[in-house]
Amino acid sequence: MAVTTHRRALALAGLTATAAIALSGCSSANSGDGAGSGSEKITIGVSQFVQHPALDAATEGFKQAIIDAGYVEGETVEFDEKNAQAEVATATTIAQTFASDGVGLVLAVATPSAQAAMQNIIDAPVLFTAVTDPVSAELVDSMQEPGSNVTGTSDMNPVADQIELITEIVPDAKKIGVVYGSGEVNSEIQVELANEAAEGHGIEVVEATVTNAGEIKQAVESLGDVDAIYTPTDNLVASGLGALIGVAEESGIPVVGAESAHVEGGAIATLGIDYEKLGYQTGEMAVKILEGEDPATTAVETSKDLELVVNPAAAERMGVELPESLVERADRTVE
Repeated sequence: MAVTTHRRALALAGLTATAAIALSGCSSANSGDGAGSGSEKITIGVSQFVQHPALDAATEGFKQAIIDAGYVEGETVEFDEKNAQAEVATATTIAQTFASDGVGLVLAVATPSAQAAMQNIIDAPVLFTAVTDPVSAELVDSMQEPGSNVTGTSDMNPVADQIELITEIVPDAKKIGVVYGSGEVNSEIQVELANEAAEGHGIEVVEATVTNAGEIKQAVESLGDVDAIYTPTDNLVASGLGALIGVAEESGIPVVGAESAHVEGGAIATLGIDYEKLGYQTGEMAVKILEGEDPATTAVETSKDLELVVNPAAAERMGVELPESLVERADRTVE
C-alpha cells in the first residue's frame, strides 16, 4: 500500500485540527439554520481530472449535497474548482496547491486526481468519486476500513449486466469491441470483467487502447468486424465519445455504454450509474466527515441507484431496432 503508517498518523493528527475548524464553523450557536450556518467559512478544493459529462455531473451532485446540508456558497463554504485536463502532472500540481493553501476538505473526481490527492494531502479529508476500484488504485486499505484521511464512492459498474444487455440487443453477437485508455486502472479492471462476462456467452472481446482522445477514431476502426462496441467508464473515451460514435454510426455498429452520459452522447443503451447521484452521495459523506466522522473508518460506498437508459434514435442511426420489452422497462429514454 502506498500510504505508510507514518503518513496515516500525520493525516489523522491533521484531521483533528481540520475537524475542529470545520465544526467551529458549524457551531450550535447558530443551530437550526443547517450544518453550515456558522460564521467560519470552509474552503473545499475540487480536483476534477478531465471535463466530460459524467465527471461534471459528479462534481455538481457533490456541491449540491453540501448546499442542501445548509452550507451557503460564498458565506460558509467556498468551492475552489480546478481541472487537470487529463494531465496527471497537472492533477499533482492541483493537489500540492490545495495542500499548501490549507483547504478544509478535498473532492477528487476520477482515479488519477484521487491518487494525486492521496499522495500530497495529509492534513485534510480527501473524498473521491468516480473511482472504480479504490483498493487496486491504492487509495484505501479496504472498502470497509479505508485507513487514512481518504475515502469516498466507487463507480464500479455492473459490467456483467451490461454485457448481458448487449446480448439482448444483438442476440447473435460473436465479437465485442472495447476501446479504453492504456494505463488507466479503472478501465483495465472493467475490461477484465467484460472478458469474463463475454466468455460466458461465447463472445470474443477485441481490445484497442489509446493514450489520448485524438486516437479514438483510429482505435475504433482498428477493431475490425465486431458486432457491438462496449464503452467502459474511461475518462479518455468519455472525452472523445463523439469520435467513437461517429465511426459506429458510419459502420452500423451498435454501442452500449457503461453509464447514462454515454447514451446521452449517442450510445444506444446502458444499465449504469447516475453520476450526479453518485456525486451527491459523496457530498453526503463529506458533510458527515465535516461534522466529525473519521474518514479512516468511513467505509467506501458504491452507487445506490442504477438506471436503464435507452436512446432509440441512436439505435436507428446504427441500424439497430431496440427490443420493445427493453424500451418498455427503461427508466429513461433519451429523445
